[in-house]
Amino acid sequence: MNPVEPFNLDLRALATFLVVLDEGSVSRAAVTLGVSQSAVSHTLERLRQALGDPLFVKSGRGIAPTRYAQQAGPHIRQVLDDLRALSSGPPFSPQTAELVFTIAANDYERDLLLPGLLAILREQAPGIRLQVIAAGIPSAELLRQEACDLIVSPHPPEASDIMQRGLMTDRMVVFYDPARREPPHTLADFLKADHISLMLGSAEQPGLDQALSARNLRRTKRVSVSNFSALASLLYGTDMLAVAPERMGQQLLSRAAWVPLPFDYKPFTLLMIWHQRYQNDAAHRWLRNQINAVAATMNGMTQ
Repeated sequence: MNPVEPFNLDLRALATFLVVLDEGSVSRAAVTLGVSQSAVSHTLERLRQALGDPLFVKSGRGIAPTRYAQQAGPHIRQVLDDLRALSSGPPFSPQTAELVFTIAANDYERDLLLPGLLAILREQAPGIRLQVIAAGIPSAELLRQEACDLIVSPHPPEASDIMQRGLMTDRMVVFYDPARREPPHTLADFLKADHISLMLGSAEQPGLDQALSARNLRRTKRVSVSNFSALASLLYGTDMLAVAPERMGQQLLSRAAWVPLPFDYKPFTLLMIWHQRYQNDAAHRWLRNQINAVAATMNGMTQ
């Protein structure tokens, strides 16, 4: 028998061989496959030449597999099953997985979503650990260079290889310490107050100030900070204002009061962002689904 060159084997032909083996008939195999009987016969002939064995021989009015065909059948079936599994990605079990996921998120997104995600991981995937890094104004290179597996941010990098999914909406509101001042009822009240400003990027003008500049307006930024966590300690006990996401009123700024901005400013969508290389990765997809589930419990927007 000639040695088999595996790369000369046609996977569709191997699948046809298994149907003939199961049906015990070329004509019934043709019906099952939805092709002509001559097409099945032609495929078997190519396999005979590749494998160096008759595979099936006449037996009465039908055919019977050779010993080689009987012995090869289970191996061929396993090969095709493995290839089908390969097409859906490597197997993933959250209960047994040992992985570390790095998530880039600023402290607002971190405190909003990760406690709920961590609770799920501890219950369903005890071997999965999280590493959280600051996102700032995220760039595509964070994902391309695998500095992180996932970004949670309202600022998606504009790139064709970057994927995104909406998690929830939020809006910017004006926080203040009700023990120290009245709410800013008017735009004039808002502009004359001292502000605590948030600067996530070293050279990035906050979107709020861009919106004010478009109206030829300007606020007084008494102090600028690089993270949301600093807002509470600077706001309480002062008459200053801090513009921050409304959902922070349930977190770091729970002791503060808030009012809507005194001018039109669009809500934003919090996004989950990843590189397309992980689009079909089973473990990554599972993590994304858990984050989306956490967001859904907050009466947010899911897609």
